[in-house]
Amino acid sequence: MSFHVRSKIWVENDEGKLVIGTGRLKILEAILEVGSMNKAAQKLNQPFRAVWGKIRATEERCGFKLVHTTKKGTKLTSEGLQLLWAYTRLRNRCERFTDDQFKELFEDF
Repeated sequence: MSFHVRSKIWVENDEGKLVIGTGRLKILEAILEVGSMNKAAQKLNQPFRAVWGKIRATEERCGFKLVHTTKKGTKLTSEGLQLLWAYTRLRNRCERFTDDQFKELFEDF
């Protein structure tokens, strides 16, 4: 039998409300990829209303816009991109650190 470490990281605001985690990361990545909030919702098999609600809630919690929507589609704002990349880097660093610590502390198991 072998052990595996699992971790989950998310960012909250001062009120303890979710700003970004894995789910919202997937939404932002999908919007970046397909250029449409509706197509992003379809890609993620989520109702458009749920995706829109999560984006709006996050914008309220952050105090800045994540997306800009026009007749041509939806794009991430510079702040939205910055949040996406910062969270991605944070998550990757935490996973590497956790993996390293796990290897060191659980090497005898």
